[in-house]
Amino acid sequence: MSLSYTLVVTGPAYGTQRATSAWQFAQALIARGHKLESVFFYQEGISNANQLVSPASDEFDLVRAWQRLAEQQGTVLNVCVAAALRRGVVDEQEAALRQQTAANLQPGFVLSGLGSLAEAMLTCDRVMQF
Repeated sequence: MSLSYTLVVTGPAYGTQRATSAWQFAQALIARGHKLESVFFYQEGISNANQLVSPASDEFDLVRAWQRLAEQQGTVLNVCVAAALRRGVVDEQEAALRQQTAANLQPGFVLSGLGSLAEAMLTCDRVMQF
């Protein structure tokens, strides 16, 4: 039986294991035939969507790995807009609105509100938090 999942990621891209564990969990559930509908990045998990994160060339690039996963699986990568703004992650629309010189939201990620998380919790079979 195939299930649909939403992951909530509150850990940063680097510095803790939470975001990497979420990505590994996502790979495992997809390999078992389940569907990853969406990932919601919240609190320090926002750094997973920061286009300016640049790991060393011999390190795993988690930001681009999330992006590839979304492209391949059709997974929606939601980023809490309030948490993102507090941590300096903006898309082009927010950058223009706030008269900032540049945007840094990684392509493939979408700024959204807690309503997106609530909707995912109501429509998916499982929600896992990392």
